[in-house]
Order: sequence, then C-alpha cells, then structure tokens
Amino acid sequence: MTFYWIDLGLIVAFSAVVLGCLYGMRRNGKWSHSIVVHAIYLLSVTGLLLTVNTVIDQLLVHYKVTLIQPDFIDDLTYVAIGLAVIEEMFHLINRLTYAQVQKGSDRTSATSVARVLKMAIVLSLVLLFGEHLGLSLSGLLAFGGFGGIAIGIAGKDVLSNVFSGVMLYFDRPFNLGDWIRSPDRQIEGSVEEIGWRMTRITTFDNRPLYVPNSLFSSISVENPGQMRNRRISTSINVRYEDAAKINAIITDIRAMLRGKPSIDLKQDLLIYFNEFGEYSLNIMVYCFTKTTNWAEWLDVQQDVYLKIIEIVHNNGADFADPKQVISIEKAEATG
Repeated sequence: MTFYWIDLGLIVAFSAVVLGCLYGMRRNGKWSHSIVVHAIYLLSVTGLLLTVNTVIDQLLVHYKVTLIQPDFIDDLTYVAIGLAVIEEMFHLINRLTYAQVQKGSDRTSATSVARVLKMAIVLSLVLLFGEHLGLSLSGLLAFGGFGGIAIGIAGKDVLSNVFSGVMLYFDRPFNLGDWIRSPDRQIEGSVEEIGWRMTRITTFDNRPLYVPNSLFSSISVENPGQMRNRRISTSINVRYEDAAKINAIITDIRAMLRGKPSIDLKQDLLIYFNEFGEYSLNIMVYCFTKTTNWAEWLDVQQDVYLKIIEIVHNNGADFADPKQVISIEKAEATG
C-alpha cells in the first residue's frame, strides 16, 4: 500500500503544478510567453500521465482485471503524451513565427516554414510512438505507400489544392496582405491566409472569400500590391474660345507636376493637347505617383486636380460645358 500513497502524492503534486502553470499562463502574460513555464508544464503533464499509468497498471494486476490489458493503458498514455508534446511544440513554433514577423521577416515565408516544422514534428512523433504502439517502421512505410495511392485516387482535388498551395509559396504571385484581383473571375481583395487547401481573401466589403489553391494555376492574377507606382490619368476639357491659352496651360501644368515631390519623374510625364473634342479642346495629363498606397494616392491625385483647376482659371480660361454649348446653339437656331 505504500506504493499507492507515494503514487497518490506524486499525482497530487504533478496536478498542482499543472493547474498552477495553467492558471499562471492565463493570468500572466509573462508566464504564457515563458519557455521555462511551458517546459515545467510539459514535464508535469508527462509525469502525471506516467504516474496515473503506473497506478492503473498496479490496480489491474492487484484486482486481476483481464477485461482491460495494461498494454492498452500504456498505448493511451503514449498517445496522450504525444498530443501534449505536439501542443507545446506548436505553441513554441507559433511564438517564433510571430517574433520573426515582428522583426520584419516575410510573413508568407515564416508561416510556410512553421507549417513544414509542424508537419515534421507530427511525422516524427508518429514514427517514434509507432514503435511503442506495435507498428514497425517498414509497416508504417508500406501503409503510407498503399494509403498514398488510395488517398491520391479518392482525394485528387484535395491533393491538387495542397500541391498548388506549395507552388504558390515557391512562385510567389502574391504574399499575405497583398491586394489581388483576377480579370478571369470575380476575385478581388486582400490576401489574409494561404492555407494548405484554400486561400482566404477579404473583399473590400469585408466579406471572406475562400478560393481553392488549384484555381490559381488556371486563372490570371493581377497583383496591384506589388506595383511600384500608381498612375494618374485624366483629360482636361477646355473651351474652344480659350484655344490661345492652351499652350500656357500645358506649360504651367507640366511645371506644377515637376515641382511636386510626390510625382515620380523617372516615369512617363505626359501633358499634351491631344484631341479636338465635339465641344472642347482636350489636354491629356498622364503621370505616376511615388506612393502605391491607395489612400495616399487619392490624396496626391486630389491635390493635382485642384492645382489644375487653379491653373486653368489663372490663365483666364475655363472648362467646357456641353450644356452651355447646346443652349447657345439652340438660341442661335431660334433667333
């Protein structure tokens, strides 16, 4: 009976440590991020499971219970320890991934490496505990071979999505956080997650859109998020009676754009009188901003447009209004 009291004391001690670690990790942020605390927690869980396993084995022998075999209890214990190890290792990998992203590492690369590490841990534990569960390495490999064929036949679409997800990582048509759109499909939004099977995109009306990875191998994808500049392109419609002022307006607009630090002068800067419209003389304005941020681009474009209005009016000209032209024509026809 002495052994039972010792085991009971160990169970109480390990349980107290486990509960204390869980309480501390939930209440204290430093505890939840402490590797030492997680190591103590994992060791305590392992010790608790092994002690409980020993007690159950002793009770089965003492009371001569044959319905439940000790080997079955041992297998359950190994599985529980393996799950606890997987949980803690996954937590550590998630922490390291977050830390790398905070340091400036590419989020897509960090997430992909984390998934590979998690898969390697699971496979390693399966091979390690498989021996204790009575599964030989050759048997596991043989099962994997036949199972792979069966899974490949039954779930080719799933495998296609998984392999496409791997190719998305290597080809990098887009990264996490990029704004993408497809001219072939109604797909547009920000990439939130590149999963094993699907990519989650948040549309501009904040709705989640889940796209199978294999679809990206058969459609065109435009990635405005990787563009180096944003374009400003518009046409200024000046009245025909202001034809003598066109050249001065063009010169002033060109000077204004060249003097703005937000305009990229290494790109095309085109300001030309390019069309005789039905009711106006049209001036093309074509340039690129240095920023690619949508809100900043809108601010720069607005400032350019306001400056253009000011330039046109400062030159004593005005913008063409088709309604006024039509009214004048009607007045002349009736007069």
